[in-house]
Amino acid sequence: MRGQLKAETPLAPLVWFKSGGSAELLFEPADRDDLVAFLNGLDAGTPVMALGLGSNMIVRDGGVPGVTVRLGKPFAKIARVDEVTLRCGGGASGILVSSTARDDGIAGLEFLRGIPGTVGGFVRMNGGAYGREVRDILVSSTVVLKDGRVEEWSADRLGYRYRHSELPEGAVVVEAVLRGQSGDPATIGAEMDRIAAAREATQPLRSRTGGSTFKNPQGHKAWALIDAAGCRGLRVGDAQVSEKHCNFLLNLGNASSSDIEELGEEVRRRVQDATNITLEWEIQRIGVA
Repeated sequence: MRGQLKAETPLAPLVWFKSGGSAELLFEPADRDDLVAFLNGLDAGTPVMALGLGSNMIVRDGGVPGVTVRLGKPFAKIARVDEVTLRCGGGASGILVSSTARDDGIAGLEFLRGIPGTVGGFVRMNGGAYGREVRDILVSSTVVLKDGRVEEWSADRLGYRYRHSELPEGAVVVEAVLRGQSGDPATIGAEMDRIAAAREATQPLRSRTGGSTFKNPQGHKAWALIDAAGCRGLRVGDAQVSEKHCNFLLNLGNASSSDIEELGEEVRRRVQDATNITLEWEIQRIGVA
């Protein structure tokens, strides 16, 4: 093992909500081979979870058992494969990927500018924004399974649905091949600027938040259902439904993860009562309550 392995490491500083417990073990591998060797040596019953930027996640207050794998700088590299294709490390951010594509004259990846996460996270969840999803641009992904096996998964094998893939629990996405089309860097940049401005105008980006909380039900916008159910500004302790965008929950300062999750469940109850529509969590809720 050449990476860093730490016991009982607080995860709150590493996630956007700034709440929650500790990782039983936090492993930051030096490279893919290091990750493979480490997972090969784990007991088969040890839970494994990948952590990216921590943007779409509630870490429960009791912490996360097993191993939390955090992909750092060695996994943030991006290389051009051909005129319209990039090979991206699982730890690369959506902003870095879209900016690299812009500089290389590759269009179609601009929407990644609007996803606050890493390649590994949005490949697993079929992340999307502004009318596009990862399945529109993914050629294949390289995953390290929980037992250390390395496999190439095509986009078809991932079985993408709305904010869902068939990747097994404990699998870590270490690389993805993304393909767009030829474009003008200036035009691509303008579209990225438009996305950035739209996010700034409509989302509470400068708050402690977890991003989009609930999936959009078929034919509906989650935020509109939440607003119609009277939940705008609703609070549980220091956890609040954003007044700027109702599908965002906020930590106003000292909210626990249980406060945030309880608020989310109250929103779900109120929307169910008002509309008979059941909201599904989009944010991952991990660990022990």
